[in-house]
Amino acid sequence: MTDIADDALLHHPYFFCGIGGSGMLPLAMILKGLGARVGGSDRSFDQGRTLEKKAFLEAQGVELSPQDGSGIQSAKQVLVASAAIEDTVPEVARANELGCKRLTRAELLSRLFNASPRSVAIGGTSGKSTVTGMIGWILREDGRDPTIMNGAVMKNFIRPDNPFASARVGYHGTFVSEVDESDGSIELYNPTVSVLLNVSLDHKSIEELRRLFGNFVARADVAAVNFDDEDSRYLSERAKKRISFAIDHPEADLGIEPGTIIEDATSISALLVDRRSNTAHSLRLPMPGRHNLSNALAAIAGAVALGVEVHDAAMALASFKGLARRFDIVGTSESGITVIDDFGHNPEKCRATLDTLKAHEGRVIAFFQPHGYGPLRQMGHELAKTFAAVLGKEDVTIMCDPVYFGGTVDRSEGTERIVGLIREAGGHAEHIPGREACGDHIVAIARPGDRIVIMGARDDTLSAFAKSILDRL
Repeated sequence: MTDIADDALLHHPYFFCGIGGSGMLPLAMILKGLGARVGGSDRSFDQGRTLEKKAFLEAQGVELSPQDGSGIQSAKQVLVASAAIEDTVPEVARANELGCKRLTRAELLSRLFNASPRSVAIGGTSGKSTVTGMIGWILREDGRDPTIMNGAVMKNFIRPDNPFASARVGYHGTFVSEVDESDGSIELYNPTVSVLLNVSLDHKSIEELRRLFGNFVARADVAAVNFDDEDSRYLSERAKKRISFAIDHPEADLGIEPGTIIEDATSISALLVDRRSNTAHSLRLPMPGRHNLSNALAAIAGAVALGVEVHDAAMALASFKGLARRFDIVGTSESGITVIDDFGHNPEKCRATLDTLKAHEGRVIAFFQPHGYGPLRQMGHELAKTFAAVLGKEDVTIMCDPVYFGGTVDRSEGTERIVGLIREAGGHAEHIPGREACGDHIVAIARPGDRIVIMGARDDTLSAFAKSILDRL
């Protein structure tokens, strides 16, 4: 069925606590696709949210239970749960009572990943999901039948029976996955090819990020590294073997011929140069943004490190459809107001999206839902600087309170501080605590030619919120 080296991984029944999450669902689907028995629970299902996701999992044969511990019935089950989940959660308490083995998502994913004969890991502060989808699509088009683990839905792989295509199961021994530095779990992966996109402030200090990403580069057989990013370029010296890429740096192996970038509201193209062979290749992406051009170079470099020809990789990306919630154009109203759904949640991701919007005419109304109180404390000042620096005086930033679905967390410091910082820096920002009230305000102030971008992470209902705004317009 599969040629991963450790078939013993598939002989256990698995139970996922929080199976509807963006990291849990694709991993559950990979295990299910490889033949393992999979069950799970999710608080959002019990609360009546994301029921379409629940229906999808049930249709795939996943055994769903309420989050009350009833799904843990045997000591043979392996509980897959976040390390941060308290022992008082019913599934955890029941698993402890029965003596079930417990793994984090990263521990399980890394075991599958490391057991594959060939593997590509994509790391960096921003762009991981997009580059993972791009590399997966290149390898699929090259006939390599990859297994892909992504944190976002890949539009190329959506089918009527698979609307949540954030994973793909392949059977030719190549595993492609984004890897996470925020919890340090990037250290668990031993890739054939590591792709390092960028190093910037997110969940950890810059010193800790340099240590994690430096080790990540050093562990791989080949490292594909972004020479436009100073830290990444410096860390590439630790690579056993490297292939470099950059839009601007003149010494990168794969680069862009100066003066050849052409961008409009829906696409970007350029002449890709391979300085190793002194050849040029046409590169066109059906999505806008200089950051996506950089992502494409990263994907091509990663695929080339695995043996794909540069020309073939570039050609494959011409048909790459992108990811859900990554500058995802929901639609344009009859009055010419465009609504965009986007995953931007840290300073670099937000800047990339806002820069793309500001490259074209029209006012920007940027709605931002912080994805937690902790991240807001960690990166709030940088976020404020980003919104104030990129958006102009005519643009509007609207922020609601951080997403909160329960649990123990310090909620003493919220959105008001960030909005205050944006205003101090000269930006136009408003704090409206409730999201629905934010929607009312956005609809009230929107005018023809505006671009409304809905930004945030860890909340699947943001896409429905974006759609509701377009419907109302």
